[in-house]
Amino acid sequence: MIKLDKDIQDISRMIIKARRDLHQIPELGFKEYKTHEYIISFLKELEINSIEKAAGTGVLAYFKGSEGKRTIAFRADIDALPITEKTDVEYSSLHSGMMHACGHDGHTSILLGLAIYLSQNREKIKDNILLIFQPAEEGPGGAEIIVKEGIFKKYNVDSIYGLHLYPEVNEGMVGVKNGPIMAQTGEFDIHIKGKSGHGAMPHNSKDSIVIASELVNSIQNIISRNIDPVEPAVITIGKIEGGERRNVIAGEVIMEGTMRAFNESVYKMMKRKMKIISKSLAMAQDCEIDIIFRDMYPFVNNDKKLVDNFIAAIGKENIEIVKPQMTAEDFSYYQRVVPGLFFFLGVRNEEKGYVYSLHNSKFNFNEEVLAAGVQIYINTLVYNNSLENGI
Repeated sequence: MIKLDKDIQDISRMIIKARRDLHQIPELGFKEYKTHEYIISFLKELEINSIEKAAGTGVLAYFKGSEGKRTIAFRADIDALPITEKTDVEYSSLHSGMMHACGHDGHTSILLGLAIYLSQNREKIKDNILLIFQPAEEGPGGAEIIVKEGIFKKYNVDSIYGLHLYPEVNEGMVGVKNGPIMAQTGEFDIHIKGKSGHGAMPHNSKDSIVIASELVNSIQNIISRNIDPVEPAVITIGKIEGGERRNVIAGEVIMEGTMRAFNESVYKMMKRKMKIISKSLAMAQDCEIDIIFRDMYPFVNNDKKLVDNFIAAIGKENIEIVKPQMTAEDFSYYQRVVPGLFFFLGVRNEEKGYVYSLHNSKFNFNEEVLAAGVQIYINTLVYNNSLENGI
């Protein structure tokens, strides 16, 4: 675990309470009304230059530095998931069918902890610091909206940091890597329109299920036969719907899937090949195949200089260089505007039973790691000379 400064202990107690308060009021993207009000109320008790709304339910907290040559931003996501909680903790979700199953309540609490720390040490802040409490990371994506609202230009943001609690990294360790760390992602829907008919007379029909089966196999060959083996990429068809009953040939099939890559040219090539395969199969089977793509988040790409400085600030003994993850994050939109660094704060603790994955109804973590998250941000600011040493 990261070594904590003495005055972080009091902050730790405050943010554990905040985390439990937030955990009880999980809300979906752009509907984080109670969460928004809680953050605003919390911040108003602190000494902050300005507090304002962003992206509807988001919140910005701005600290003006004594020198003000740069603005360093930190981001936390505030939304939850449509999952029924099964943790049995005393502070379980009070909102039926919704849960903070991805740790965003922890992310928000860490950023509130940083706000407390900065408020208590105003005289030692050299660079401007912007805290971004962002809505809708789980979808449809609040980061892009914040960028489009001109927030980064308004506050002259130079760089940005973000974290994610991560049960694939041991508790207290920090997972990070230079370059691509999380994947570019997109969704697709495929609608196959064949011709329905009696199951005993297939020659009078166009079997959409058979066509779908052929299409699934052909799409999977894109990964194995069209992409360089050293380029990570995934195409997953996770849902297929078709057919009416056992003795009726299906006239229509609908498929839904996701695709991910770390290279934009690879991502575009996957889309192009899927279009070609669909068109060719439609011609061969004399049917209609419509495919719709929805490009989601770009890949998260860590700046090398920020990573090097981050490792030096945290200490190599606390760092685990992780492999690129196929999960996605809209933090990537910020990195298209300014250099950014995104890292994983490990929460896996098998002894205490904190082993459930993100988006699991039993996901939970040791709340002591929240203080470590605050300390990591502080160490980063001190190392980059944004806070005076000796705090």
